[in-house]
Amino acid sequence: MTAASPGQTETGPPPPPPSTPSTPDPTADQGHLPAKGLARASAIMAAGTLVSRVLGIVRTALLAVAIGSTTLVGDVFEKANTVPNVVYLLLAGGMFNVVLVPQLIKAARRSDRGADYTSRLLTLTITVLAAFTVLLTLAAYPIILTLTRNWTEPMLALGTAFAIWTLPQIFFYGLYAVTGQVLNANARFGWYMWAPVLNNLIAIGVILSFIITFGQYAASDDQLTEWTAQQTIWLAAGHTVGIIAQALLLLWPLSRLGLRLRPKFGLKGMGLASTGRIAGWTLVTMLIGNVANLLYMRLISGATATREEMGELGASVPGEYAANVAELIAILPHSVFVLSIATVLFNQLARAMDLGRYGRAREIINEGLRIFAIPVMFCMVAVLVLAGPLGRIFGGAAADANLAGAAIGQLLVLLALGMPFRSASFYLMRVFYSAEDAKTPMLIYAIIAVVGLTTAYGLAGAIPEEQIPYLVIGLFTALHMLQYLICHLLVVRRWGGFDFASVLSAYLRSGACAGVAGLAGAAVLWLLGGYDWGFAWDSIFTAVISCAVVGVVMAVVFVLMLRWLRVNEFTAAIAPLARRVPALSRLAR
Repeated sequence: MTAASPGQTETGPPPPPPSTPSTPDPTADQGHLPAKGLARASAIMAAGTLVSRVLGIVRTALLAVAIGSTTLVGDVFEKANTVPNVVYLLLAGGMFNVVLVPQLIKAARRSDRGADYTSRLLTLTITVLAAFTVLLTLAAYPIILTLTRNWTEPMLALGTAFAIWTLPQIFFYGLYAVTGQVLNANARFGWYMWAPVLNNLIAIGVILSFIITFGQYAASDDQLTEWTAQQTIWLAAGHTVGIIAQALLLLWPLSRLGLRLRPKFGLKGMGLASTGRIAGWTLVTMLIGNVANLLYMRLISGATATREEMGELGASVPGEYAANVAELIAILPHSVFVLSIATVLFNQLARAMDLGRYGRAREIINEGLRIFAIPVMFCMVAVLVLAGPLGRIFGGAAADANLAGAAIGQLLVLLALGMPFRSASFYLMRVFYSAEDAKTPMLIYAIIAVVGLTTAYGLAGAIPEEQIPYLVIGLFTALHMLQYLICHLLVVRRWGGFDFASVLSAYLRSGACAGVAGLAGAAVLWLLGGYDWGFAWDSIFTAVISCAVVGVVMAVVFVLMLRWLRVNEFTAAIAPLARRVPALSRLAR
């Protein structure tokens, strides 16, 4: 994944509320699942997501061992391997998710179970994406040139070589997305969420075989001159094979739907002319977020060129790989805790807004923000305490791995400071969507993008290139704060106050508990050499052990402090887990 700028997260804008015709809700009335069946399907999907994320973390750590994390090849490959996903989202991702999927859900209710519509959709997908993929692959060099800053000709040549093998992923990303939505519309939910597991397993196998064949990255390597075409093909083509397998895996369950699919051309009945006002604004929002992200990453890419002139100290300069790793870590608590809670509360918000019960809507807003305080404040402090060892896990295994890990850790500190504001603004943005207002979020994202890009590019010329990654990542945190402030003011102006004093109190009390836990964790980490290049920095394994030990200590102290201070939000936050794990119910009392 790429580092997500404010307004461009991995989750993207939510669908409109259930009352609107353009709702891309894959579980809405599909297959007429009973509540028990829907719960089981949700559990299968959640499990697939969790397993895929864990494997993704393993893959990322192994990649650092293979080619380094703050290295030329590490950044060049990261650029080439992430561009296809972003380009796909720019070309077709929003159209599929916001416009075509709702029509697909409607078509599944027809007498032919959507066979005609699905045939047209698959034909359109294959035709359009195949054409774009061929054209973009042929344009690999100008694409890399446009999306990078101050790269030398040899660097551009290597980036182009990688891109030629990775840009075909665009086609298979699209095939995977549309096939997965067809399966979801026919109540085959698990395949779409578990297919990425196969992709990550293949990528892990590719990286391990790469290390066995070519050896791991060494700090003394001159990557630009020693890198071979065989290494390029092995790494880039291997990752593309994973994306291909991810897409092709879904063709088997698709064939078992019995829809009698066949090539069928024509745009009639595709729903392109009736996307609706909400879908249109949402498409613009996704476009703004992804374009802004590409431009931010272009700035960060300049550090790669500078690093090559700094010799041994170059390992301390973070680039695009380091920025993406820091974002991967920082977004994880948000994805696991905040997104799941917000999804449940979003439906309640939508019902309250639809019925005009604005008092109840304000209560739900207040409830969500207070519940988020528990996991968000703990995770923020945990990341601040463990930033170094966490970075070391992804620093690789070379002699300069500690410098690379420290660089990633510094970016983590900057991102961690913005975690509460990221989650709060994310939730408040959902308030507008619950009221069937997609225009306001689009305007907010546009303001943030303009302010952020103007500031970033304006300051970039005044500071050394190696400092730009810190500027951009630090700016992300500032923009999350600004985004929250704008959302807060607009929500209060439109629907009235939601007892912000109690929200602030929840964050202060949770923050105090997390602070005490952080002090305990910092003490343990100090004993493990986390602040003086000791045990916690010796290897990836010792960093993992240190993070686990410190994390357990912090979690125990945090829970004890929450109970001692009787923080009521703790009960609400742990309730969903307590219903599934009886042993946790005692903690919720």
